[in-house]
Amino acid sequence: MLSRVADSIYWLNRYIERAENVARFLEVNLNLILDLPTRVQQQWQPLVATTGDKAFFEQHYGDATAENVIQFLTFDRQYPNSLISCLQRARENARSVREVISTEMWQQVNAFYLLVSNTAEDLALADLNQFLEEVRKASHLFAGVMDATITHNEGWHFGQMGRLLERADKTSRILDVKYFILLPSVEDVGTPIDELGWIALLKSTSAYEMYRKRSRRHLITPAEVADFLILDAEFPRSIRFCLIQVERSLHLISGSPIGTWHNPAERSIGRLRSELEYLTVEDIIEGGMHQFLDRLQKQMNQVDQEIFKTFLDLGPVHADAQRQSQL
Repeated sequence: MLSRVADSIYWLNRYIERAENVARFLEVNLNLILDLPTRVQQQWQPLVATTGDKAFFEQHYGDATAENVIQFLTFDRQYPNSLISCLQRARENARSVREVISTEMWQQVNAFYLLVSNTAEDLALADLNQFLEEVRKASHLFAGVMDATITHNEGWHFGQMGRLLERADKTSRILDVKYFILLPSVEDVGTPIDELGWIALLKSTSAYEMYRKRSRRHLITPAEVADFLILDAEFPRSIRFCLIQVERSLHLISGSPIGTWHNPAERSIGRLRSELEYLTVEDIIEGGMHQFLDRLQKQMNQVDQEIFKTFLDLGPVHADAQRQSQL
């Protein structure tokens, strides 16, 4: 497969998944606000801080009000990781490989983009939850259409790697927002307010029902939620599950057996997946949850870079600068 085609399919899927996860990112806070007592102050600044683009936000918006943060994360065309910017880039990548993807995929990308573009004109804050739900459904529909309408060959596996690396990264960031930043105060740890926050996080990652079915206890504890979202090997939004599937697709592309490595990408994902297999949530908490998630995000970025260098690098014209702008 041509590197250009593989790269476009990879990023088409990353951007669609990124758009969905921007919606989930906002839903953590919205669900929390709906459930928290009115005496608890709303928090929007942490959502800006965890994007890594605080300077951009302060330059263009100033105060982190609900309206400003929502506009920044959803409809700001100047911000490259906003929901609308992700879908615009996804559509550009889809257009460049029209001869490879199915007509149904192209139509769904367009429909998804138009849904968000048209909504940007007159979305009321009261309608935001319904809009974010529609965004998630549109992303799920794209994934289903892709699975059902194109051959599961190298191109499909590049799409899988893009989607699941993005999902693992954003699951870690959503977890980090709650664990490290969004708790109103230290005094609230272990209280009903704290539990409401963890319920909001589970719902925003579509994990609440599966967590309840797996957990043997009625209480929702930070350790059990972290264990489920990081180390569970069967839940499709857990970090470990995503990385297992990324490694599988990578080896199906290269043709080498899992458990061996013949290029830096295989070595990078193999080491990371193996590390998660032997970790316990107690190990993670003892070393610091935020520190672990921060290191994990850097390791996943390294996997992405090695995939790029091994399979997708088109030479100096394509350039590392473009790659860095995408991550």
